[in-house]
Amino acid sequence: MKNNSQSDAIPLPPHIGDALATARSVVVLTGAGVSAESGVPTFRGKDGLWRHYRVEELATPQAFARNPLLVWEWYDWRRGLIADCKPNPAHKVIAGMEQHFEEFLLITQNVDGLHRQAGNRQMLELHGNIWRLRCTREGTKIENIEVPLSRLPPRCDRCGGLLRPDVIWFGEPLDPETLAKAWRAVEKCDLMLVVGTSAVVEPAASLPIIAKQHNAMIIEINIEPTPLSRLVDHSITGRASVVLPELVKALVKE
Repeated sequence: MKNNSQSDAIPLPPHIGDALATARSVVVLTGAGVSAESGVPTFRGKDGLWRHYRVEELATPQAFARNPLLVWEWYDWRRGLIADCKPNPAHKVIAGMEQHFEEFLLITQNVDGLHRQAGNRQMLELHGNIWRLRCTREGTKIENIEVPLSRLPPRCDRCGGLLRPDVIWFGEPLDPETLAKAWRAVEKCDLMLVVGTSAVVEPAASLPIIAKQHNAMIIEINIEPTPLSRLVDHSITGRASVVLPELVKALVKE
């Protein structure tokens, strides 16, 4: 049963509030579309960062080994762009969901930290966090919100080793423990919301498929159709910051 509706042309799919009201275990998967509404630049699409910058020069282990200063100049610039961004209504609704459902997990592909700023704590950051730095020598991680960074490239206070952004670069595997937790959550959830993601980046793109195979209801919210749209129970076309508050209203009404 499919329903594609414009964000400004609610009604939502029938009985969607009832589905939310009866859900016990809920997983939310978010992508760049959620943060884009807060002003965070995306990587794909007509204005995406990868249309202006070469990934192999800025976001790979080889690029960092070759020129850590160049990589850090780019990430310092990105941190500056993100620093003034604030959680939007979509972030806030998702944070509120954490308190509502018996079992809840947010899985995000975003590295900007806005979900944590909104209040989410039961979450997995699949691709890391741009506000954490990791020592390339010891592997220790620190939070650093300094903008701009006072030293480029930054170094570990304890051992003097180079620090790198604690994000997953192209060519690097996801943290296996984080991925295993995500897999277990989608296998047992009875409702999954897929919000603002292009559904093309693996392994995140496979998580809704796994949930569907385990009989979960899948609700997609995105500004345009994705490869996932034809497979879900409900695909709602619209901005997450508009649609998610409407979902909450439906939950209250049913």
